[in-house]
Formats: sequence, C-alpha cells, structure tokens
Amino acid sequence: MSPQPNTTAKGSTHVAPLISVIVPCRNERHYIDAFCDSVLQQVLPAGWRMEVLIADGNSDDGTRERLMQRCAADPRLMTIDNPGRIVSTGLNACIATAQGSVIARLDVHSQFAPDYLAQCIQALEHTRADNVGGPWVAVGTGLTGYAIAAAFQNRWVVGGALSRNTQYDGEVDTVYLGCWPRRTFERFGLFDESLVRNQDDEHNLRLRLGGGSIWQSPLIRSSYQPRDSLGHLFAQQRQYGYWRPFVMRKHRQPGSVRQLVPALFVAAVAGSALAAWWSVWPLAALAVAYALYITAATVSAARSANNWRLVTRLPAVIAAFHVGYGLGTWRGLWDIARAQPPSSAFAKITR
Repeated sequence: MSPQPNTTAKGSTHVAPLISVIVPCRNERHYIDAFCDSVLQQVLPAGWRMEVLIADGNSDDGTRERLMQRCAADPRLMTIDNPGRIVSTGLNACIATAQGSVIARLDVHSQFAPDYLAQCIQALEHTRADNVGGPWVAVGTGLTGYAIAAAFQNRWVVGGALSRNTQYDGEVDTVYLGCWPRRTFERFGLFDESLVRNQDDEHNLRLRLGGGSIWQSPLIRSSYQPRDSLGHLFAQQRQYGYWRPFVMRKHRQPGSVRQLVPALFVAAVAGSALAAWWSVWPLAALAVAYALYITAATVSAARSANNWRLVTRLPAVIAAFHVGYGLGTWRGLWDIARAQPPSSAFAKITR
C-alpha cells in the first residue's frame, strides 16, 4: 500500500503517516476471521492510516483461501508468502513489504484493545524508544487453561519477569510482540531466521546490546490465549527451552538469569537422582524443597486469579513450565556441544 498524499487548501501535499501491522500465521482457519475483524476495528490517532500484512506459511487448512477473500473485501489487508513457515521468516517477509514509518507485530491468538495501536504510536512518540509494547497477559479457557494462565502471570513461576507485570511502566529487557519505528530495523537488522523460537527475545537482546531501548506501557493492552492442555504446554516450553542455548551461543550470554533457572533445576534433580546410589538425602531434600515451592506458588497463583479450584491443576502446570523448559535447554546444549545443527524435532511451531 503506497502512501496517498492529501492536498491542503493552499495546494501543498501532506502524506498521512502509515503504521504497518505484521502478522505471521499458519493453519489458523478457525481464528483468522476473528483476528481480521479485531485488527480492522483499531482506532488510530487522527491522520494515521494502517496496512495489515499477514504472512501465510503455506497453510493447508483453508486459511490461505479465507485470507484471500478477506483481502479482496478490504484493501487494508494483504497476504504475504512465507515459504519458510516459521515466525522469523514471516516477520521478515512482512517487513520487506511494509511501507509504514511504524511497524507493529500482532498475533492471531491474541485479543487487542481498540486503542492498542494508538497507544503504541503514542508510546513511541513520548519515549523515543526503539521498541515498545504492553504487558503479556494470558487469558485461558477451561480449568486447565485457567491454571496455565494463572501460572503464566505469577512471579513465583516466571521469575518476576516485568513483561508479566500489568502495572509496570518503564524500560524492560524484552516486551510482548513489539512496535518499532522503521529505523530500529535499519539500525539493528531483522529477525534471525535460524531461530524457530525466541527470535523476538534474541532481537531485543541484540537491540539492547547495541545501545537501544525497550519500553513497556500498561496502556498498551492485549490478552493472549495460552495452550489449554498439559501436553501442549509441556511441548511448547520444551521447544522454547531448546532454542534458548542457540541465542546464548550467538551473543555469549543469556537474555536474563531467570532463563537459566529451569535448566539448573533439572540438573539438580538429575544429580540428586544419581547421588541416590550412595544417599537418598539429597534427592529427598530437593523433593521436599520443590514441594514446598510448588505449594507456595500454587496458593499465590490461585489467590491472584481469585479461583481456588485451580489448586487441583496448578502443581502439574507449574512443573510442566519448569521441567519442559529445563529439559529443552539441556537438549539444545547437547546439540551445540556435539556441533549438531538444530534438531528437526524442534523446528515445527507447536500450536
């Protein structure tokens, strides 16, 4: 979409500012209409225009066909090819086509306040940051989904990540989704297409190491629909954990210390289990300590969610977060130690 000049009364021209929304997707037939409806209802600041670029990763469930219908009905929507099929290649394909001075990433499985993009634009203007976004808020469905969302938001589970703090207003190390002035990509480059997961964290780390700034505003409001089963949650966290060492190898440091804790916990369990050949006390002590931790985290998460029914699901959910991520991290470290390329078993997005 090319900027359309507006002619003023004196005959001069003014190009209305444009925000480019970029969205990777694949096999989202059941969600794509609701997403398109929500993004087209965004209320932009006066004078701003919007284009929505959706990168389809060779969907085979009817998503592509439905997208073509929606694009034909509204010129603000555009479909981009994403033969790489992963998030990073989709985002980069969108950025290569985007015409806006501001670029905002949205997600098909998230819901956005009507002023989401307007608040992103305002935050960029007020802070002059290189990336802005709002808190990462999970809203689940069903009892297990509610438990996953409650654990996702709880500092006892996620290590006090500021991105889960709905009231925090200030600089952060990473932010949900993101909204950037175009100059950010010109200065720091695009997303790393070798990463199936953690490409956003890696980009934010690269940005910070290069002297850039990331800002979180509680006025940028959205909600995310997490996995709704233990199996899907475990697979997701294992995949996130697997790709973490590849980011660490690239920058020779983790994005934050809290990202190492699950791997250290898994190592402690494994070490205590081996030591049980000589003495069961280390394993027993670790089991008691983790049981106490799980109990405290369960009570905290259930209280914060104001739903005490969740206490029956939260212990398993919290363990799935930690054990899945920790096991994935060690598998990634093992592949790196053997100089192996990333495993194809972790190369498919698990939605």
